[in-house]
Amino acid sequence: MTVMPRPSILSVEPYMGGESKVPGVNRIIKLSSNEGAFGPPPAAIAAIAAAGREAHRYPDGGAVALREAIGARFGLDPARIVCGNGSDELLAMLILAYGGEGTELVMSAHGFMMYDLTGRWAGCRVIKVPERNLAADVDGMLAAIGPRTRMVFLANPNNPTGSLLPQAEVERLRAGLRDDILLVLDAAYAEYVTRPDYDAGAKLVDATRNTVMCRTFSKIFGLGGMRLGWCYAPAPIVDVLGRVRGPFNVNGAAMAAGIAAVAEPGWVEASVAHNTEWRARVAAALEAAGLKVWPSEGNFLLVDFGDAARARAADAHLRARGLIVRAMGGYGLGQCLRVTIGTAEECTLVTEALTAFARG
Repeated sequence: MTVMPRPSILSVEPYMGGESKVPGVNRIIKLSSNEGAFGPPPAAIAAIAAAGREAHRYPDGGAVALREAIGARFGLDPARIVCGNGSDELLAMLILAYGGEGTELVMSAHGFMMYDLTGRWAGCRVIKVPERNLAADVDGMLAAIGPRTRMVFLANPNNPTGSLLPQAEVERLRAGLRDDILLVLDAAYAEYVTRPDYDAGAKLVDATRNTVMCRTFSKIFGLGGMRLGWCYAPAPIVDVLGRVRGPFNVNGAAMAAGIAAVAEPGWVEASVAHNTEWRARVAAALEAAGLKVWPSEGNFLLVDFGDAARARAADAHLRARGLIVRAMGGYGLGQCLRVTIGTAEECTLVTEALTAFARG
């Protein structure tokens, strides 16, 4: 008899990241993974190089200096920050600690795929709630809550749709949940949001005992390859995460890079200004070519081609020119492609290519 895993494990499809190569094409422009347009901050690159000299030493298991740097940058109590090997690890730790067999996890239909994959891996029943115009439906999510619901996940802004739930709606969602339900606000794209009424989640974490905010260094800080994320949570949840995380779950180079990145003068401001300008320019150009572009508050656009066959044809047209974007079939959005906002040159090239495709 073959050794068998728990049945829920076999329901999980391996996560496929954005592609980075096209056979037979020399110059590749990768706009498939929502990586920061400008790479890592210069100080972070220097910190990574310097950390190599200490690579034989175990890192600080408590990430004390990194938590202090994050706390200073965002005005948060370092004692209530937990760092992880990417925010994916923190999401998984929360699901494993508070979910599991016999529990339910509620998310929006087109929410970040890892909630579904990790939820099923942990043995949760994952409930995907239909959206309204590709945005989370608070009433629908509240209606989906049952006696076994233990967790609700909301990406805000949402990947891959780009939609943003207004603060009043996020607060209404939290207010409508039982006290024994954990609300996880995944704010991976928080730095790109320019709306004055937006809060990434810290206010609700401070106001409640059952809300967690997750953040990442993979987007605006350009450190996706270092795998570094963090969350802000009430003290009892911080205690639980401290019990389940690995003793050295964040490597030394990643911590050094993160400390340097949050201190890089003007980095966030310049990145936001570039993203705001080019996101609007690309969207306007594609709409002028007759394509539907969904509103986005992230560093990407969801382009809607109307049907899956046309989206596949557009993807092939881009790939032949070395432009890699993200097909959305895995999210149930086969008619769409997700396009990261890259450098000015990259944005111009992908806009020209899609305009030419749209016009035949």
